[in-house]
This record gives sequence, C-alpha cells and structure tokens, in this order.
Amino acid sequence: MNAETTTPSVRPHPPRRRRLLFAVAGLLLAGSFTGYVAIHASPSGDAAPATPPPAPKVTVAPVEQKVITQFEEITGRVDAVETVDLRARVSGHLEAVAFQAGQLVKQGDVLFRIDPRWYRAQFELATARVDEARAHAESADREAHRAEGLLKAAAISNEEADARRSRALEARAALASATAALATAQLDLEHTEVRAPIAGRISRAYVTQGNLVSGSPGNATLLATLVSVGDAYVYADLDEATVLKFNRLARENRLPTENGRIPVELQLADEAGYPRRGYIESADNRLNAATGSLVLRLVFSNQDNALLPGLFARVRIPVSAPERALLISERAVGTDQGQKYVLALQADNTVAYRTVQLGAAIEGKRIVRDGLRPGDRIVVNGLQRVRPGMTVSPELVAAAPTPAPVANASATRVAVR
Repeated sequence: MNAETTTPSVRPHPPRRRRLLFAVAGLLLAGSFTGYVAIHASPSGDAAPATPPPAPKVTVAPVEQKVITQFEEITGRVDAVETVDLRARVSGHLEAVAFQAGQLVKQGDVLFRIDPRWYRAQFELATARVDEARAHAESADREAHRAEGLLKAAAISNEEADARRSRALEARAALASATAALATAQLDLEHTEVRAPIAGRISRAYVTQGNLVSGSPGNATLLATLVSVGDAYVYADLDEATVLKFNRLARENRLPTENGRIPVELQLADEAGYPRRGYIESADNRLNAATGSLVLRLVFSNQDNALLPGLFARVRIPVSAPERALLISERAVGTDQGQKYVLALQADNTVAYRTVQLGAAIEGKRIVRDGLRPGDRIVVNGLQRVRPGMTVSPELVAAAPTPAPVANASATRVAVR
C-alpha cells in the first residue's frame, strides 16, 4: 500500500515595489501633518485673529442754509423804448442819404435831403403874396379910417362908409390867409430835410438816392427806421395762476423790492445765468382772453447795445418772498420705494439712513423741507459702497452745484441770494 505524501502551502511575500509605495505615502502624510501644525499653532496654542478690512472712503458735504427766492422763468421779447418810422413828408426826388446803415445818430441830425427847389420857389411866392396882402390891408385900413371922419362931416353916405370898412376887413382876412400859406410853404421847405426826431441807431436806407418819394398822407414813403438806445423794453407774458400768486404777494408786501421797484433778471441765448438786472415798469390792465396771460413790460439797461429789438430772451420774475432754506447736492439723494433718502454721518463716522422731504431744484441742488439740520454731513459720492451702520472714512468737501439747463417753457425755479 503506497503512502500519499502531502506538501505544506507556502504564503507568498509582497513584491518590493508595493513596499516602496507604502513607505512614500507614509512620509507624505507625516509631512502634511507637521506643516498643518506649524501653520496653525501659536505659542499659546490659540488661533491668530484675522485683520479687519479698512473703512471705505466716501465724500461728504455739509447741509447748507441760505436765503432763497422762487422765480418764474418765462420767455420775453426785446423791444426799443422808442421806435420811429421815418417817412417823407413832402414829395420829390431823393437828393442825398446822409448816414451809414447802423450808425448812431443824434437828435436833429439831417438823414435825408429831398430836392428843395420847387419848395423854395413856393416859399418865395408865398412871401411875395404876404407882402402884397399886407399892402392891401394897410391901404384898406387907411380908407376905413378916413371914412369915419367923412361920415361925421356928412361928406359921405353911411353905405359908402360901410363899404370901406368891409374892404378893410377883407384885406385883413386876405393877409391872414397869405400868412398861413407862407407858413405852409416854409414847413414844406423844411421837410425837404428829414431829421432825426430822437437819438438812436438808424437802419439802412429803404430808398436810395435819385428815387421819387411821396409825402402824401396815408401813402408816405418809408425811408428808414430809428430806434432809441440806452434802455430797452422786454415784454413777457405771465399765466393766470402766476398772476394771482404775484398779486397776492404784492398786496401782502412780500415781494422783494429795490428802490421801490420789483427787480427782474434777464438772460440772452449766449449768456450763462441771469447777468442782466432790470425792473417791472408796468403791466396791462387786463388779461388776454385768448391766451389767458397778462403782458408785463420790463426795463433793462442796454449800454452795451446787446439787447437788439426783436431778440428773444429768458427772464425770471420773483414769485415768492425771500426765505431761509436747507440745500443739499442732487448727487446725495437716493430713492427707496418712492421715498427720497440720504446717508448721513454720525459723530463717530457711522452711516445713518435718513428719509427727507425735498422741495424745488436749484442749479444742481435741492431744497430740503424736512429730515436734516444745518451742518449735518451727508454722503455725496460713494453711496453704493456703504450701508447704514458701517463706519466710513469721510473726506469733507463743499458740494459744487452744476448749472441747470434753461427750460423752454414757463417754469418756477429758485435762486440763492
């Protein structure tokens, strides 16, 4: 019987490559742990606190308090104080034009000359007729005087005496008629020279030398126009609502005055602000039913001759009494669900949310009716970087206003005094 031989099983050893990987992994884990401990450990064993971020920088401006006046801004039309149409007063050929277009002329200066020969001859003829009529009148007076003596002596009849007295009266009447004709001829001769009735600026000549002009009434030839200089009128229309408000303030003596007159300001199209000052001279006695407006006449100095007749200008008229008001920059105002707010700074430079009630706009600023006090500091730049409760680093500056655009229609605005 054969015996069965059993061979014991042998456990295989891990390869050398696997042992090497295990060794490397162990070293890496040990190094990572050591680095973590070195970074986060402190001598006392506590974690180091994080450094807080710096306070954001913002620009702040103080709330200003100034005296303001509300104005109505309207469009006006410039006109001359005096305007004269120079027309021929006698007919004839235009002999000379004695000025340059646009020239400043004095009162009494000769501007046009019409051929005077016909009118000089008529004047001389009228002078001769006066002399003739005077001689007849003197002779008739002597005859009437002698008739009185002869009538007393019964040398002539009453009828003859009456006839001589009548001839004397007729002669006196003829003398008066001849004298009047002489005055007319003298006027016609004088009118051959067209003189400036006022001092001012002359237009161009509408008729040139050598043309025939007419002096007949109703059809007289227009020669030129002359406008005064020095002052200028501006006509402006106030709407009905503004008229009522204006009159109420005037009755209550609440309108600003200078030397007893209500001041107004004017701006031409090429000017900034309202540099020209004038006053209200008069107002119409009734409103225009078609437009519902009242025409005011304003007076402005025109020493620089910039206010040419026919120009349009912006004028502003006070419609409120001067009052003290708080002003802030438009840039400081935010909108939150329909209400206006600003971000104000506390004494410790923390930001506080303030709701405000605003009034009219004025050249980049707004009137504050409620919510702020004079001297409060408000954020004008950097609103989007801060929130209520934050501490900020403020830079205090004066809020510079930006010029407001000129409106095309009537509008109520405010000015700072």
